[in-house]
Amino acid sequence: MARGTVTLARAAVVVRAGAAPMWWLGIAAAAAGAWQDGLTGQWIGLYAGAALFLVAAPAVCAVRRGRCLAQARKAQRAGRGVVLQDRAVTVRAWRRARRWWLAAAFAVAAGSAAAMPIAGGLVLAGAGAGLRAKAAWLGRWEREQEALLWLPVDAVTARGAGTGGSEAAYVRTGIAAGDALPGGGVRRGSPAAV
Repeated sequence: MARGTVTLARAAVVVRAGAAPMWWLGIAAAAAGAWQDGLTGQWIGLYAGAALFLVAAPAVCAVRRGRCLAQARKAQRAGRGVVLQDRAVTVRAWRRARRWWLAAAFAVAAGSAAAMPIAGGLVLAGAGAGLRAKAAWLGRWEREQEALLWLPVDAVTARGAGTGGSEAAYVRTGIAAGDALPGGGVRRGSPAAV
């Protein structure tokens, strides 16, 4: 990389990167738990899990949104020396940095079925749904402001990056920059979703 250049990753893509693995790992853990009676029985586990899903999804969506919004409002316009990272590269980097955390979350969710079947998996799936909703919220802000938010790539591997938990400052570009839509979705003509 040339001296003075900065590589940026889309903030919404970073937020959205954990949504799919959490959702599918949660569904898999819930399905595995459905084959066990546990201490409470399957029906109690299902009802408790559904209630916890409805709590986890909005909680994850809401956490640190105010901080994220404050950082977004202070975002400076990107300079000429920036390089915009592809969406697929950002997703892979985020997931690779957290692969052991995701594996541990799945193990806990699946293991909790011994006490309360299905519930742990639905909590994990709810967290994934909350991240997807948070990325959609960020996408609405980007559309309203006609600006996309970016982070330095070093922040992608930082805990909480892109969710308001990272101290890295946002940078903004025009709405057409990069290969991801507002909210982190795949732009038409870009490589397939990861």
